[in-house]
Amino acid sequence: MRRWFAMSAIGRDRPGIVADLAELIYDCDCNLEDSRMTILGSEFAVLLLLSGQGDEVERRLSSGCKRLEWEKRLTVFIRPIDEAPPVPSEPPRGTLLECVVTGVDRGGIVARVARTIADHDANITDLHSDLRPEPESGTPTYTMRLRLVVPPGRDVAPLRHALERVASELRVDLSV
Repeated sequence: MRRWFAMSAIGRDRPGIVADLAELIYDCDCNLEDSRMTILGSEFAVLLLLSGQGDEVERRLSSGCKRLEWEKRLTVFIRPIDEAPPVPSEPPRGTLLECVVTGVDRGGIVARVARTIADHDANITDLHSDLRPEPESGTPTYTMRLRLVVPPGRDVAPLRHALERVASELRVDLSV
């Protein structure tokens, strides 16, 4: 029987982290199905979806994760997933939107935008953000890029207006 797992890992960025995790997955007779990996500050963060067969797969993965924690100083977690994920080629149901927020860094930008999206029953499917100094002034500028899905049949206009209101209150630029 095929089983699914989510795996997350984080550790100080260095060459070989992806190889270490891929070898663990291969050694446990599992298949890497989907992945997201990025450098956050000085840390390398990984989120993986993998599958494997057999009664021992979870025990082997757990043992391998502990070994990586000890030998490679990675923090690794696995979690069984109860049902098979949807086929990746199937687009999410609903209206797909992309949103970009840019402005002088201040507390609450992500919290306010994310809450507004959630209050309109939309789902954030991807979020990337970074903080960079303005080239001339050095002022910290925050940029957040989001992909979201508005439920089928739901009018996008109220969400757009709510996001514009939040952007105005936060004094940031917003494009949807």
